[in-house]
Amino acid sequence: MGEKLEIRCATESLARDEPLIGTASRVQRWLVVEQPGAWGREALADSHLPAEVAAPLVAHARSHRVRVILARRPGDMRRDGDRRVFLAHTGAERRWIEQLVVPAAHPERLLDIELGPLAFPDPPGLGEPGPAGLALVCTNGRHDPCCADKGRPVIRVLAAAGVPDVWESSHVGGDRFAANVVSLPDGVYYGRVEPDEAPALLAAHRAGTIDLRRYRGRSHLPPLVQAADLYARQHLGEVRIDGLTVLSTEPGPDGTTVVVLQPRGGEAVAVVVERVRVDEAVQLTCRVPELSRPWSYRLVEVRAA
Repeated sequence: MGEKLEIRCATESLARDEPLIGTASRVQRWLVVEQPGAWGREALADSHLPAEVAAPLVAHARSHRVRVILARRPGDMRRDGDRRVFLAHTGAERRWIEQLVVPAAHPERLLDIELGPLAFPDPPGLGEPGPAGLALVCTNGRHDPCCADKGRPVIRVLAAAGVPDVWESSHVGGDRFAANVVSLPDGVYYGRVEPDEAPALLAAHRAGTIDLRRYRGRSHLPPLVQAADLYARQHLGEVRIDGLTVLSTEPGPDGTTVVVLQPRGGEAVAVVVERVRVDEAVQLTCRVPELSRPWSYRLVEVRAA
């Protein structure tokens, strides 16, 4: 008999109108490893990646603050073949992707990849230049059913539309906001992406603009600054990916924070944000029954800096 789950976290989150704002995972260093076949709840440990490779890779990546993501081409369930590996840096000023290939017969060579250089803003030359961008769609249903329920329809539509450089991925964070799409190397997180809108959303993104309705934040920014970034974009009508630069973050009165942002070609604005816990404790994922009170972000004002 299958596991019985009491809720669907994405459905519950949408029903309570939980904002997407300020919910992107905080990541600047990425290792994306092609791993076809099925993934379990803990993708690296519960996949066809050998255990003698998976466990040391997890430890190695953790020591360098690198996020490891498993990825596969849409619908690719084969268990062999050479692996494409992408190294990415999603920094504030500079961003890059490099790629290399690990032979199918030698998965242990994943452990030879230097991860320290992922901290730096310039490509380290560990592999060849990667694609201009990658779109990762979380479909890791063993981690959370909502990722499969919401992510797989999105990946099918994108594959059918021939959208380039789209990959199914393991857990990226924020199951309750599925379908989640993460763009590398700019580190933009989108949530609650619907299948019928996904091709246009990614086409606009490749053209350099953000869909603010689905925007969760950018992974190089702290959550509160992610919130200020979106509030500034809404105030200014700024949708260019690199249309805003964070100049400063300072404590404000009454527990608020003042974030000063500079739009390209415009006058700087100060966004005053308050961070508070939601009133009611909720279950954040399908598989973790404990209740939590996540942070929320309230706009106090936007003014000239």
